[in-house]
Amino acid sequence: MPTKKTGHQLADILFPEAREQQEFADGILSVPPEQRKLHTETYDFTVETIVEKLADESIYIPHFQRRYVWTEPQASRLVESLIIQCPIPVIYLNQENDERLSVIDGNQRLTTIKRFIENQFALKGLTAYPELEGSRFFELDPRFQRHIQNRTLRCIVILKDTHPQVKFDVFERLNTGAAKLTPQELRHGLYFGDLMTLAAAVVKESELLALLEIKNDKRMKAEELVLRFWALNSEFQNYRKPLATFINTFSEKNRRLTSEEQEQFKRNFANTLGAVRSLLGDLTFRIFDRALRVESSFNSALYDALMLGVAQLMAKDDLTAISTKKAQLLLAGLIEGDEQFRKSISIATSDDSQVRYRVNAIRKLFAK
Repeated sequence: MPTKKTGHQLADILFPEAREQQEFADGILSVPPEQRKLHTETYDFTVETIVEKLADESIYIPHFQRRYVWTEPQASRLVESLIIQCPIPVIYLNQENDERLSVIDGNQRLTTIKRFIENQFALKGLTAYPELEGSRFFELDPRFQRHIQNRTLRCIVILKDTHPQVKFDVFERLNTGAAKLTPQELRHGLYFGDLMTLAAAVVKESELLALLEIKNDKRMKAEELVLRFWALNSEFQNYRKPLATFINTFSEKNRRLTSEEQEQFKRNFANTLGAVRSLLGDLTFRIFDRALRVESSFNSALYDALMLGVAQLMAKDDLTAISTKKAQLLLAGLIEGDEQFRKSISIATSDDSQVRYRVNAIRKLFAK
């Protein structure tokens, strides 16, 4: 008989955003107090300078940013605001290790300005200067052109010596769009490099999306799960909550990888996923009872336990060889018969003790 959900569990299901906010708050508190300060510099770049920097990619829009979505009337109003000297909201940039500046907040504004200067759209829906309706940049009087190019935009640059977790927290605070970026989308941009590219490739080559029953992983859930496995498997003994911060630290540390390291990460994930799949078949990562009736289609905490437990057994050549049916019944018995295990995959799942308990339980379950 399925276990009745507690009020806490039900709240976790109905209000997942609150859980994410707590993860971010816990993340900052995990940083030493003297390192929680945000290091910034302020620049007033002219429009002409910004367009030049976008062209040579010394300022660039990273992968995690949303695609350009402004309509021509929206874009035209920004250009008109430049003409009438209406204040433009501050642009936030992140200083990368190679000294380039990535856009944190201001993608739509900067892209609009670049597109207009490059004559990619004509002004439309103007209210202050309807006389300029239908004009592209090259069709404006040269005095208007110089006026627009000489306008300055206030840019705040978050310097590279700011602690990575503090940067991550700032990104989240600025992430106020209608469709907020997920932690993995933020992580993908902040730590973009070999590791993120490899995670995306591994997702495409594996069965993970099918197991998650996701056709199009727009929010990068599967990539986060791959990183989650790599981080926990690589530094399991050093794990400390919050989990998001642990993954961030691992992502920053492994941003650049040798070809040998990439192959090792890739092989480790593929072999482990294959072994778990062989054990549990179609019930992989699902919560089910002894009658093999599914209660939950996917449980990320159970995913951790199975992937890490099996990986650790394989590393010591200690994984049992049993039939899928027997493995399914063993796991069902653990889920129904071990109250502590059940709690470890449903309540406070990122707590150090919960992570270790569920991984060790799986190791004991499937050891030779």
